[in-house]
Amino acid sequence: MTAVLPRLLRALDRFHATHPWDHNAHYHRWILRRLPSRFAGALDVGSGSGDLARLLATRAEVVHGIDADPAIVERARERTGTGAPVTFFVGDALKDVPAGPYDVITCVATIHHMPLTDALTRFREHLAPVGTLIVVGLYRTRSRSDHLIDAVAIPSNIAMAWIKNKGRRAPRPAAMTAPTRPATTAFPDIVRDARLVLPGARLRRRLFWRYTLVWNR
Repeated sequence: MTAVLPRLLRALDRFHATHPWDHNAHYHRWILRRLPSRFAGALDVGSGSGDLARLLATRAEVVHGIDADPAIVERARERTGTGAPVTFFVGDALKDVPAGPYDVITCVATIHHMPLTDALTRFREHLAPVGTLIVVGLYRTRSRSDHLIDAVAIPSNIAMAWIKNKGRRAPRPAAMTAPTRPATTAFPDIVRDARLVLPGARLRRRLFWRYTLVWNR
């Protein structure tokens, strides 16, 4: 299986190039289901084009989105209505986070761009005493179970792309235009390091090459 899988993933990349869909946005509603119906402040780290930040704003009094890419932040500002309680900042999530604390902190497909322990430590410092941190991250495929989940994800990914695009070629969603890089840390190492910083954190591998972390302070 491990010898065939790289060829399948390359074929999937070609298919996905003509039938793209946002794997990260797939988890946005999942995130909302784990949050209170109303809360004061939220921080979205790696906010990209602002889709999740705008969803958080339907429940929060104030939402701050921070991203290191000036172009994608400008796009997020353009796509956000003037009345929405959302502000987007360009900055380093380890140094430039607007003053909190925050009742909710989210970080989707971004934490693998940062030192994991440092990032989780900073998130913990910015989280309110009864706050919720949710991370949707990427991990490096290493174990047999990783490869098995990848194999299951391939037909699921094709089905989702076909359904979302109604079988037609489609342009890349705005949220998928920011610079990215592959994950370098395997899931067991993420679990080990995360639980040292956030005792009791709940981590699970998910479909579409993602894992989730939920920590309630």
